[in-house]
Amino acid sequence: MVQIRRRHNAIASAIVGLVVGWGAIASVPGSAHQVEIQNDVGATLHIEPDDTPQAGRPTLAWFALTRRGGRTIPLSQCDCSLAVYALPLNAGEPPLLTPPLQPVDAERYAGIPGAELTFPDPGAYRLQLSGSPQAGEDFTPFEFAFDVTVSR
Repeated sequence: MVQIRRRHNAIASAIVGLVVGWGAIASVPGSAHQVEIQNDVGATLHIEPDDTPQAGRPTLAWFALTRRGGRTIPLSQCDCSLAVYALPLNAGEPPLLTPPLQPVDAERYAGIPGAELTFPDPGAYRLQLSGSPQAGEDFTPFEFAFDVTVSR
């Protein structure tokens, strides 16, 4: 029992340290948000409403992109694209959706990447967000994958 608690406490401490080190990502409310970090860029996915998309209904997905230290990366500074795949993935299969990204103002973020999505059926999907800096910007290119479950 003590070993389990120590391991749990060590894991919890590592997660808290990682998220707190990213500053802005830690301030996004809601435990359902998915967070990914790659090199010097972090991304938090949120799907309206309440991270519970429903099949056949339009939903807004937005990505809070931040640089290490918490500085926001708006869509205007990122050559970003979004691809949506049905899971399980089949090698070489094209994306189910490639929605255009639009600048979204959400919570304390301004101009971050977002897209309106309509998932055709209940089930599991992968949202793959890729990006590289626009001329004059200084973050590392990234590719994040977020798995989402869609209900009826």
